[in-house]
Amino acid sequence: MTLTEAPAPRLVRPYQHYVYAYPHKTAYRPLRREEASLRALWAQEPKGALSLYFHIPFCEVRCGFCNLFTRIGAPDGLTTAYLDALERQAAAVREALGEGARFANAAFGGGTPTFLEAAELERLCDLAEQGLGADLTAVPLSVEASPATATTDRLAVLAERGTTRLSLGVQSFVDAEARTAVRPQRRADVEAALGRIRAAAIPLLNIDLIYGIDGQTERSWRHSLDAALAWRPEELYLYPLYVRPLTGLGRHRDRAPGQGEAEWDEQRLRLYRHGRDHLLAHGYEQVSMRMFRRADAPATGGEDYACQTDGMVGLGCGARSYTSALHYSFDYAVDMHRIRGIVDDYTARGTEDFRHADFGWWTDAEEARRRHLLQSLLQAGGMPVVDYTARFGTSPTDDFATELGRFADRGWLDDSAGPGLLRLSPEGLAHSDALGPELFSAAVRERMAAYELK
Repeated sequence: MTLTEAPAPRLVRPYQHYVYAYPHKTAYRPLRREEASLRALWAQEPKGALSLYFHIPFCEVRCGFCNLFTRIGAPDGLTTAYLDALERQAAAVREALGEGARFANAAFGGGTPTFLEAAELERLCDLAEQGLGADLTAVPLSVEASPATATTDRLAVLAERGTTRLSLGVQSFVDAEARTAVRPQRRADVEAALGRIRAAAIPLLNIDLIYGIDGQTERSWRHSLDAALAWRPEELYLYPLYVRPLTGLGRHRDRAPGQGEAEWDEQRLRLYRHGRDHLLAHGYEQVSMRMFRRADAPATGGEDYACQTDGMVGLGCGARSYTSALHYSFDYAVDMHRIRGIVDDYTARGTEDFRHADFGWWTDAEEARRRHLLQSLLQAGGMPVVDYTARFGTSPTDDFATELGRFADRGWLDDSAGPGLLRLSPEGLAHSDALGPELFSAAVRERMAAYELK
């Protein structure tokens, strides 16, 4: 069996698409209610090591680069109505999962989960534990936060309820760069938030930083890196800046900030390499193009969870869920007006409305192979060939001969890894956002291209 695509153009832009899930939501389409009963979808699924995700679609501001599903602020009563809807959805999902469902990890994302007040965060944790049966103190729990919402009372709740990882979106410690990225914050406020997080004694701190901001130089980038390193975070994520349609930056620019596309690509590659080398020199290990972990960081458990095969249960209007046959979610939008409408629709739903999937992508054996290769190869450790063969009964070098041959020709594969391991070279990792999209199937490409932005 050979799963190949037409050769890609010879000249490849390094920053095309951030592949954090496959396929992207823009490939999802409306589902017929009769074919998407949650009870039927989950009936034959392995449920011993599920991932649990709660999506909170609120932020105090929306950054200029953000194309995530989130709205600014919440009118009086909206967060309560949203938590009420989450409770109804949790009841429907627990019923669909049936007996024997166990969770290997949990995450609260968004949006900004810490937009919720302390008492609301308590209720969110109760929904996970009492509503779905997840023991948050026994599994890794990751929570996203912003400096303004990382308050002492909220952090106390999260620490008490078992949070093992707190991810803080900083993006830049240079105030002028933060303003350019339309992220209004002061470094003094960021430092104060980091102090509160460390005082809360949550085991693992992650700091998000962005490179490629207009006017950013190696010197200013290093300034942000060193400011982050001063807190000895267990993890650091380095994200390239993207300017996406319907975002704040996208509405005001028709090309990369302040320069041509090729120049911007070169700036981002240069800053990426500088940041990568700087972190490696300071005792961090590279996990993926974006993720770096301190070599002596403590383990937080959940290492047996395999994103390639284990399912995900997502609750909230922006959450995804994964079964072996269907990836599903609610409607997707970037435009603020459309997002508000989707949030309002979600909060008005009754329990019965949550017993089926709304939008999704039916997967098949070919897509499962692509997803497995994507999610494994984009990790710095690479993919053991034996794992792929044990799952699918075929060889990845046969199934993806054309793509892997192309990657090898570009120097993106590590020749020293040996025949039993498919692993990216340092330059391959640097081009993850080009390599990943080349593994998309023709069907996914067609769906994504036909998606109407909203």
